[in-house]
Amino acid sequence: MNQTPVATTPDTQPRAHCTADTDGRITFHVPALEEQDRESAQLLVRLRPKKGQPEQTSHVLPVEAADDDGGGRAVLEPQPALPEGRWDVYLLPEPGSPRIRLRPGMRDLRALVDGQTRDRLSPVAVRVPYTTKDGYLAIRTWLRTAHAEVEGIEVTDRTMTVKARLHGDTLSAGAVVRLRARGSNGPVRTRQPQVDGDGRRFSFTADLDELTAEGSRVWDVSVRPRPAEGTPFIRIGRLLDDVADRKEIFVYPAATVGGLTVRPYYTVDNDLSVEVTSP
Repeated sequence: MNQTPVATTPDTQPRAHCTADTDGRITFHVPALEEQDRESAQLLVRLRPKKGQPEQTSHVLPVEAADDDGGGRAVLEPQPALPEGRWDVYLLPEPGSPRIRLRPGMRDLRALVDGQTRDRLSPVAVRVPYTTKDGYLAIRTWLRTAHAEVEGIEVTDRTMTVKARLHGDTLSAGAVVRLRARGSNGPVRTRQPQVDGDGRRFSFTADLDELTAEGSRVWDVSVRPRPAEGTPFIRIGRLLDDVADRKEIFVYPAATVGGLTVRPYYTVDNDLSVEVTSP
C-alpha cells in the first residue's frame, strides 16, 4: 500500500500509547481526533521495505472511539502472524488520506518482560513495540518455525558456557550445537548439548582455544534438535522479552586467548554470535 506521508514537524506529530499482552496482541491508544475524523480514522502498520525496494506488506486497523476526550483505540490482533521485520505505525485520519507517522507515547510492555518463561508453540511469533532511532513508534517482529532462547552465558579465560531453552520443538538423541564461522566454506565446530529431561532446556560449553585457532572470525551459533537428514539448524538468541534491539545493550565480558579477544554478542537480529578479534 503506497500512500503519501503528510508534512509535519516533530512538535505537531501525534503520539500513540500502546499496550502489549502475552498473546501478541497490541492495543494502540491514538490522540484526540477532529470531529469529522472520528468515524473514519484508521491505523496503518507497514512492514519497512529493504533499501531500494517498494512497500509490499501492510495492515489497516479501524480506530474506534475510546475516551471522552476524543481519543481512539485500535487493536492489532495476534493473528495473522506478522512476517519478520520492522513495522512503522501511521495514522490515517480517513481512508485514502495522507498518512501521519506516529511518535510513541507510553509503552506498556510489562507482559513481555518474562516472556522467556512461557513455552512457545511453533511457529514462534514475537512482537515488541519500540522507539526508532529518529523517535518514531515501530514494532519489531520475529516469526520462526522454532527458536532457542538464551537463558545465561558464562565466559571464563578458557571456555564459554551457554544455557538455553528451545521453543517450538524438542531436542532428541543426536542433537548438536554448531558454531559456524562466517564466509564461504568457513570452518565449523560442533558440540553435544547437555539436555534436560523435558527435551527443551539444554547447555553446551565451547573451548575458546578452538575458536581462536582460526584467527579473527565471527562464529554464528545454532542448534539442530535431531540428527535426521534435512532437519534445519535453529539460531540461538534472545527474542522473548521487551527488548527490541539488544546488540548495544547486552554486553558480555571478553576473554583473551593467544593474543586474541573472544566475546559473545547479539547480532542486529538478536541472534547469538561469537566474535574473535585482534587487539
